[in-house]
Amino acid sequence: MSEPEDTSRAVQDTLLTVAPAAPRRGPAPPASHEIAARLPVARLALDLAPPHLDRAFDYLVPATMSDDARPGVRVKVRFAGRDVDGYVLERVDRSDHDGRLLPLRRVVSAEPVLAPAVARLARAVADHYAGTLSDVLRLAVPPRHARAEQSFAARTGPGAVPAPGTAPSEVSEAAGASGADVVAAEAAPAAPPVAEPVPTSAPAAAARAAHQESVWAPYRAGAAFLAHVAGGGAPRAVWTALPGLAPPAPEVAPEVASAGRRGAGRSRKEPDALPVTHWAAAVAEAVRAARSGGRGALVVVPDARDVDQVCAALAAAGLPAWDPATGGEVVRLTADEGPAPRYRAFLAVLHGDARVVVGTRAAAFAPVVDLGLVVCWNDGEDTLAEPRAPYPHSREVLALRSDQEGAAFLLGSHGRTVAAHALVVRGWAHELAAPRDVVRARAPRVRALTSVELAAEGPGAAARIPTAAWRTARAALEQGPVLVQVPRSGYVPVVACARCRTPARCTVCHGPLALSGPQATPQCAWCGALAGGWSCAECHWTGLRSVRVGSQRTAEELGRAFAGVPVQVSGAAAAGGVLGAVSARPALVVATPGAEPVAEGGYAAALLLDAAVSTSHVGLDVAQDALARWLAAAALVRPATAGGQVLLVGDAAPAPTNALVRWDPALLADRELDERVELSLPPAVRVAAVTGDRPAVAAVLGRVGLAGPETVLGPVEVAASPRGRGADGADGAAPGLVDAPPVRAVVRVPVRDGRLLARELGASVAVRSARREPGSVRVELDPKEIL
Repeated sequence: MSEPEDTSRAVQDTLLTVAPAAPRRGPAPPASHEIAARLPVARLALDLAPPHLDRAFDYLVPATMSDDARPGVRVKVRFAGRDVDGYVLERVDRSDHDGRLLPLRRVVSAEPVLAPAVARLARAVADHYAGTLSDVLRLAVPPRHARAEQSFAARTGPGAVPAPGTAPSEVSEAAGASGADVVAAEAAPAAPPVAEPVPTSAPAAAARAAHQESVWAPYRAGAAFLAHVAGGGAPRAVWTALPGLAPPAPEVAPEVASAGRRGAGRSRKEPDALPVTHWAAAVAEAVRAARSGGRGALVVVPDARDVDQVCAALAAAGLPAWDPATGGEVVRLTADEGPAPRYRAFLAVLHGDARVVVGTRAAAFAPVVDLGLVVCWNDGEDTLAEPRAPYPHSREVLALRSDQEGAAFLLGSHGRTVAAHALVVRGWAHELAAPRDVVRARAPRVRALTSVELAAEGPGAAARIPTAAWRTARAALEQGPVLVQVPRSGYVPVVACARCRTPARCTVCHGPLALSGPQATPQCAWCGALAGGWSCAECHWTGLRSVRVGSQRTAEELGRAFAGVPVQVSGAAAAGGVLGAVSARPALVVATPGAEPVAEGGYAAALLLDAAVSTSHVGLDVAQDALARWLAAAALVRPATAGGQVLLVGDAAPAPTNALVRWDPALLADRELDERVELSLPPAVRVAAVTGDRPAVAAVLGRVGLAGPETVLGPVEVAASPRGRGADGADGAAPGLVDAPPVRAVVRVPVRDGRLLARELGASVAVRSARREPGSVRVELDPKEIL
């Protein structure tokens, strides 16, 4: 046996010998409790936070609850003297527990909201990230909304469709099979799904086929990918999307268009009026291919604007939004929907009424019936990484789900993350990209206005918006709208002393000071304290100067420079919020990254300001993130053949600048991956970050066999979380350690040992929980940044 296996076995043995604190005995069950005659034991997943309790618990099923206590339903039980929520995982004949079993307190709802396929996925995600099943189930199953559930049950009636992924044991149980028959049924292969036609009008489908070439035609192997998906296969691809808008679609049936408006109405313009981007149309065609084979599809995107785009494209492709009254194909699952509509949409997916789900990161766990395609768009966005324990990323969740359920996997973006490129290099996924001549024909002309490029411009070259950019914007406004991307929101987000240039800091928390308007009092960006009497700590000067300029100040300056031209601001902090779309009329559109509205017919030009700011900070993904933001904005500009131009203003890092000018994100990703392989940085290795009090971090790593001197970096002191000690999923801080600075240790192992690392860290944290060791610890696998 190898040394890591010895260590892992020792950790497990230690965990088994640790006795948790004896819980208080609950009340004894009344003698009148009659237990179910068949499958009297329910195996439950309980909502318990301590990691050492991350296992299934057996409870008796009273005869009065036997019909409702099916796998997947919510229940309440007594645990350690209190009522605890849980889910029924399965029903069995007997328990392995030698002691007395308590009965279920009650079945909260007879709705089996935890599908077996989702339960298996949640367990796999918890194991992959060294987390607990209960933490993942909080992300996977939305909170119950009783009124929505009752109205849905009244509409569907008692003969509702069984939950997706229903185990054969559940079907056998309903038919009265014995325990041996149940085991045999679970081992039998599932019957192949029966293909069903896509519910769309024949005239609309014929019009699309006759007048519109496949969106995937320009891509190498694009047609083969669609054919494989439609035929029931499970291809895996990393897709670099072409820029631009989708070709205008023919008119669809009025009922389809109205259904699209009902299902995707979340932006400032109705979704069927939104200009559909090329990438959204390509996703819709891939989803349609999956539906033509009778299988469901799941699309996960970073934000609600992208959900609007995909829903509009699906409506144009003949896949209407689901409605309780008229039915349909597509539901959206986002936090913006509200509790009742979201839970109603979840039930529609659970029962197979809707076969296509479009949503944000939590939708990765949606219980789609007979899942045939999973799509993750723009995986480099931070919003796809869950901020709550165990911190899963949607890309990894969908990759695990693709493996478990045999679904096709499509990971798309205008750029290329290093993690996505690693999937191609390892052979796990294939590359889907257009030839270089097609990319050049579709992309706008890109120029980098660096200090070297502008050396001959004279004094105007030193301005934030140089003379060349002004000329380009003025000429482009004669042809249509111009996009101006600003990396920071607000008015003046960073200020400094006007005399010595020392950054202005808050006297309360030492945070940066900012200005919210031209006559505003300086205010701390962290704690919000006003600094009306501020003076420089170095030279005692009271004057301030701007260091960074935000989108509101930029819009103000552009409005003065281009008199008579409308100026629109799009951003989360803007007065009008994030705009969904703008018209083709000449206008200046100032937007922060990720908030760029789609212009009808495309933008005539785009100015990407303050490029140096995007690449000035330290981090592993700085270059790829900057390029992704630039490409997302540049993809909304007209092709070079139609006069489209993109100007990158500022001295940004050379590597992402060159990748933008060449429109070759794979080149940058390949270079970054080669460097990380040489330096043993993720994704070339599997990484775990253990953060917390120094003794607690040392104790956790001391039980991990893979954490040796050659694999551990640190521990080093890090800044304390602004939310306080014990935040971010860590347990409470011990008395006497609150004033000590937290430390971080990084464990790096080969990718082949990644699962073993997660298993050993999970076991070590469970031992820590059982022993109630003091201190605070946070364990995160595959963190975005380790620097």
